[in-house]
Amino acid sequence: MSASLPLNLLSLLLLPLLLSGWIQRVKALWSGRRGPPLLQPAYDVARLLRKSPVYSRTTTPLFRIGPWCLLATTLGSAALVPLCGSRSLASFPFDFVWFAYAWGLGRVALMLAALDTGSSFQGMGSAREATFSTLLEPVLFLVAAALCLKSGAHTFDGALRSELLGGAWLLRACAVLALAVMLQVESARMPVDDPSTHLELTMVHEVMVLDHSGPDLAAVQLASAIKLFVGSSLMATLLNPWAASGGPWAAGAQLLLSFAVATAVGTVESLVARLKLRLVPSYIALALASGSVALLLGAWGAAAVP
Repeated sequence: MSASLPLNLLSLLLLPLLLSGWIQRVKALWSGRRGPPLLQPAYDVARLLRKSPVYSRTTTPLFRIGPWCLLATTLGSAALVPLCGSRSLASFPFDFVWFAYAWGLGRVALMLAALDTGSSFQGMGSAREATFSTLLEPVLFLVAAALCLKSGAHTFDGALRSELLGGAWLLRACAVLALAVMLQVESARMPVDDPSTHLELTMVHEVMVLDHSGPDLAAVQLASAIKLFVGSSLMATLLNPWAASGGPWAAGAQLLLSFAVATAVGTVESLVARLKLRLVPSYIALALASGSVALLLGAWGAAAVP
């Protein structure tokens, strides 16, 4: 446990913005460009922290609290995930419920901050975000229930790093597919959302943060990077063959797999066009189906254990 604390804290400090920069570099390479530096997201956050925020006269203190609530809940959720191939910073029975609603609380805070501007444009983005998140919320519970049934553990860390998952390759594949869709929706990535466009018909997450500036916008960008890193770590832990044992091999494999997930995200963003808005619920249903299959496999595996 003593070694897991510095490893997780160090990875939480260094990797989120580096992973975001790696995705930008992958997208640039696919388009035939050199791309920005890997640390460009860190430079952007540092630049925003030095600026003074601008607030509309129609907003209330709720608008200022929203970004920091999002950042705080995202950091809290990161403490429950094995980030660097070692044990998580915190663990308690059924902590995945807390994890899911920590993300939900941050999402609600950002939506309320967007509605606080009084703009119908940002209200449109909040409505879309609420619709997608409502459809997506059961996915994490389905995956967590499947892993807990198969492993017999009651914590996120124990379920993800259980030795009993070693031969359950089909269950892990279904869980990874469900988490991949969840990662795309939560981090506003294509084909669910395109944060690089400003077309009204395609905007979801980006429209909710249009009025944020300075340190508030830096908090939103940092929280998005941490959420991307946490989601990548969930998938990397399930794919890591040394996750149960820990040690340097597990940490090295976790790091490589996290960057592999980021490479896949950047590749999908570069090669797959954004879905029409009416097709996004069907795409999220793919995650629900994968999570349901994983749950059935987990229940079957639990019933087969004498």
